[in-house]
Amino acid sequence: MSSPSVSHTSAGVPPSQLRRAATAVLKDPVMLGSLLLLLLLVAITVGAPLLAQHDPGALTPRARLKSSSEVYWLGTDSLGRDLLSRVLYGGRLSITLAVLVSAISVASGLLVGLSAGYVRRLDAPVMRLMDGIMAIPGLLLAVAMVALGGANIVTMVTAISIPEIPRIARLVRSVVLSVREEPYVEASVGSGTPALSVLWRHIMPSTINPLVVQATFVCAAAILTEAVLGFLGLGFPPEIPSLGSIIAEGRPFFQRAPWIVLYPGVFLALLILAVNMFGDALRDRLDPRLSRKSKG
Repeated sequence: MSSPSVSHTSAGVPPSQLRRAATAVLKDPVMLGSLLLLLLLVAITVGAPLLAQHDPGALTPRARLKSSSEVYWLGTDSLGRDLLSRVLYGGRLSITLAVLVSAISVASGLLVGLSAGYVRRLDAPVMRLMDGIMAIPGLLLAVAMVALGGANIVTMVTAISIPEIPRIARLVRSVVLSVREEPYVEASVGSGTPALSVLWRHIMPSTINPLVVQATFVCAAAILTEAVLGFLGLGFPPEIPSLGSIIAEGRPFFQRAPWIVLYPGVFLALLILAVNMFGDALRDRLDPRLSRKSKG
């Protein structure tokens, strides 16, 4: 009688869980508001080719430092480039990079954490390696890698992903250490189930909730790190619009044309705020201890 229910839950997410998740989002104003804001920002960046009326790299010297108008909705920068186009394309670059960093960091950290937590002989050497990586400041590591490998998407994603992997690995390892002592896991191991099957069917599902929450924070950290590198002049080349480089280029003209710094700064702040608020609300929903505390 129990086998049909097991096969049903392993085949995918039951519709009842999807309904409960949708109901939880609708009942939580913080989660709903941050999710809607995040979806709006993602939508306008994905639709940048349709919303932007000008080429983000087109130079128009006669229109330099123009304020908002019917032709240039957010004004122009010091070289006469349309600021709206540059902000939209810069936001799309930041979101794309954040998704790549989050996917690589979560996948790598999951693999390392599962190996260290389940295979006892790998625990000490692997975690000491992770501790060594965590001892290196993430921003300095990114600056060094970009300086050596050049400012391209592969180098940027790798440089930002490496400092995040140990944090995710430690999180996964802590979950594995607590789950592997459960009776159903020990019974599965005692019955001769292969280690990969035990990890896949019994241990890895317990890591999904904390990984989903951590992935949102990795996205926010990646967006901020990319903006900092661009602001320091270590980001992508000038012909590729980036929120950090747009702010850096507009800093000398802030008193005369504050919109060059204001608009990309507001977009960057809203993007990071939406991701962090959604991650916090998601953590409150998925963490049983926080859920019990909120109910009490």
